[in-house]
Amino acid sequence: MSSKKIPFSKEQLDKIIEKYPTPFHIYDEKAIRENARELYNHFSWVPGGFKNFFAVKACPNPYIMDILKEEGMGADCSSLPELLLADAVGIKGSDIFFSSNDTPADEYIKAKDLDVIINLDDISHIDYLEKNAGIPDSICFRYNPGPLKEGNVIIGKPEEAKYGFTREQLFNGYKRMKDKGVKHFGLHTMVASNELNWTYFVETADLLLTLVAELSTELDITFDFINLGGGIGIPYKPEDEAVDLGKVSDGIKALYAEKIKAAGLPDLRIVMESGRMVMGPYGYLVTKVLHRKDTYKTFIGLDASMANLMRPALYGAYHHITPVGKENAPLAGPVDVTGSLCENNDKFAIDRNLPELEAGDVLVIHDTGAHGYAMGFNYNGKLRSAELLLKEDGSVVQIRRAETEADYFATLDYPGL
Repeated sequence: MSSKKIPFSKEQLDKIIEKYPTPFHIYDEKAIRENARELYNHFSWVPGGFKNFFAVKACPNPYIMDILKEEGMGADCSSLPELLLADAVGIKGSDIFFSSNDTPADEYIKAKDLDVIINLDDISHIDYLEKNAGIPDSICFRYNPGPLKEGNVIIGKPEEAKYGFTREQLFNGYKRMKDKGVKHFGLHTMVASNELNWTYFVETADLLLTLVAELSTELDITFDFINLGGGIGIPYKPEDEAVDLGKVSDGIKALYAEKIKAAGLPDLRIVMESGRMVMGPYGYLVTKVLHRKDTYKTFIGLDASMANLMRPALYGAYHHITPVGKENAPLAGPVDVTGSLCENNDKFAIDRNLPELEAGDVLVIHDTGAHGYAMGFNYNGKLRSAELLLKEDGSVVQIRRAETEADYFATLDYPGL
């Protein structure tokens, strides 16, 4: 059976489960820190400096954000609660990148009050921002390259996506902002999600660096940074290969020399907003088998459901499953691994070849550190799980308790609840 490693033994996991009932998500602090340092080491050459704004939507837990802040990361936020989370953790000002769409006025007001980098999604938002919050000293625009750049299955084709300025709108928008007194400019794009081809990110850098040179020359403005977005994929399947960050870095470095240095343009920062690559591989959903059902197929029913991990049902996404203690047992044939929601797509795996499983077996579902707990919901009255942190010294702490029925009813003003 194809395998992926887990950062704890069966004995360790049994002890964790004694204290924290399944299901729960658990994150590996040591691996998170090592991965963050590797990312920064690859881009230490950037003359203007490198920063990753962690996409808070991937794992909106302040304890995780605090770890990433210690490793030099900022926060990529797309809502008011995410801004408040970043601020509470101590991520301040220009270390926060506010990139949203269809944005309400109160969120722009708070973003400007916190003095974060505001990334506008549409040219009409210039007037909306000015009317409701005022024009900041720094501004960034999100570029949608349309058919110039291919998207992928998760984010769709750029020309059909709801995000970003056209090329013509960029030139118009930056000129207007310059005329309004803005002094600091950034350029951003994000046109793919969970992409594993390293050349994609070099091509994205080429697109932005070329455009920065053109905008700088035509409008006589200086760019402080480009934001390459996120989208760096992770190897969900055992046979997948991780993105080669060394090749990405070398490719961008060559482009920087050609497009910025050779053109005599001022140094600029290169930033990203990676979330999945930062956290995804270092989170695990731990769950127990409740039932085995044999009808037209064999179904392995868990105490977790798509309320704990939506991606397989939403995207048909693959998440590897380790049957703890049975990793080397012979395979018993294909089964569907299911949850208890009243929805037939509540499945973690379809026709997955696993060992013989029975009630009480513990399964670890891999790569849930990003867009796992974060996409949880309460349909069917399901309660969201706890989140745990496996610390560097091997101890485990709870960083978010499991929801209770009282939490579920907390927003209702109804007698007896």
